[in-house]
Amino acid sequence: MELVEGIAEAGGDRFPDVEAFVERLGAVADEHDATVQAFDARYAVSRGHLERAVELADRERARGDGIARERSVEILLYAAGRRQINRALEMGVGAGETPTVVLVDGGEEAAAAAQLEDLLTPAETLGAYDERRVREFFDVGEAELAATDADLKALVEERVALLVVER
Repeated sequence: MELVEGIAEAGGDRFPDVEAFVERLGAVADEHDATVQAFDARYAVSRGHLERAVELADRERARGDGIARERSVEILLYAAGRRQINRALEMGVGAGETPTVVLVDGGEEAAAAAQLEDLLTPAETLGAYDERRVREFFDVGEAELAATDADLKALVEERVALLVVER
């Protein structure tokens, strides 16, 4: 798995809207026989968060229990800890400038990642999540934080794992 970090801009000259950006990601994925999924980095708490989403999505698909038709969407659902695609899409790239981390898995990962770097303005984005946004999205309240020694990253990774149980 490769991760590409940077700022995505949907709504500018290069990508007039989010759909144009997503279509370009899809073209790179197809060209390199890879799975490509972009995330708003303000929701992605760690590399482990995304690795776990890939692992669980692949495991469920191998069992025939996948939620989505496309592997990239399945990974998004697990990363978001949600079964509803419309809710999970909140974790995707939006209009305007978005701190982004793009996951590339399978196929010609390195070549795909190199191409994807050209689509983003370089920036370190992974790990620079917005705590308030993450807590709200993953429904982590003060009481839960106070009741455990786990940090926010660990609680989010737990939410990813719980999606398998919530069938």
